[in-house]
Amino acid sequence: MIYGKILAGLYSVAIAVVMFPATSHAQGEALETVLDKYVRTHEAEIGIAVITDRHDTVCVNNNRRYPMNSVMKLYQAMAVANAMQRRGHRLDSVIAVRQNEMAGDTYSPMRDRYPSGDIHISVGDLLKYSLQQSDNNACDILFRHIISVAETDNYIRSLGVDGFSIAADEADMHADTSRVSDNWTRPLTAALLINRLFTEQLYDNEYWLFLLKTLNGCTTGASRLAKPFLSTNVVIGHKTGTGFPSADGHPQGINDVGFVRLPDGRCYSVAVFVKSSRYDMAETERMIAEISEIVWRNVSVPF
Repeated sequence: MIYGKILAGLYSVAIAVVMFPATSHAQGEALETVLDKYVRTHEAEIGIAVITDRHDTVCVNNNRRYPMNSVMKLYQAMAVANAMQRRGHRLDSVIAVRQNEMAGDTYSPMRDRYPSGDIHISVGDLLKYSLQQSDNNACDILFRHIISVAETDNYIRSLGVDGFSIAADEADMHADTSRVSDNWTRPLTAALLINRLFTEQLYDNEYWLFLLKTLNGCTTGASRLAKPFLSTNVVIGHKTGTGFPSADGHPQGINDVGFVRLPDGRCYSVAVFVKSSRYDMAETERMIAEISEIVWRNVSVPF
């Protein structure tokens, strides 16, 4: 498999652009060249990783650490699926959620729907809130009831993946915003993880197909990776992450990682992480959308 070859020497690399043996098939400039030029002309730290079904892998600025923000919920969801399968528990298993587990100072469509708290909700529905709407309460309830932060980190490492850390839950990060840096990843790690999820059956059908369908139904970040595909037959399963604003009001840690399937069956994974952006939210999201289109146009070039 390509994963072992990539991971073997990946994280010691300390150059801006990582080019693996397989290269882009695009006519004209190679994908890594186009992406590197794009990154260099924008006032932000941008990390990009692309893995295609031709076994082409391209990275830009992969040697840096990027705050995961809610991309962490993808890693968590995979750990939850593994834990539920290992224990023989179905995703329709119900959890009793107390009112004091519904934090009021965080983003939570679930809390808005159930303002009085004290509800019974399935693990599957918690995962939908977490993955599709990036619900912070749902995420922390899963950490408390199903699998801990440390266990989540350990499970992802058990897949042979490195270049990341999960050490804080949403409550930790809201209590001390500096702790967003405790949950970090390199772009290629995120691209590898979602690529493995969509291309390898890591779990039994109940858990695996649920995760794929849920990610394909993500409702956040329509102006990021998904934007070029809004009026097409392209299918994307993805997870976004959005950090706290900086002191000067600029968005920090604006991310998206996805698996893209083209109408002809071609597919690829792409991860874009942006930090220290000097632009507003709309412009920062536009950069991710432009990178997404660059990758799409390149990968879709015929053999």
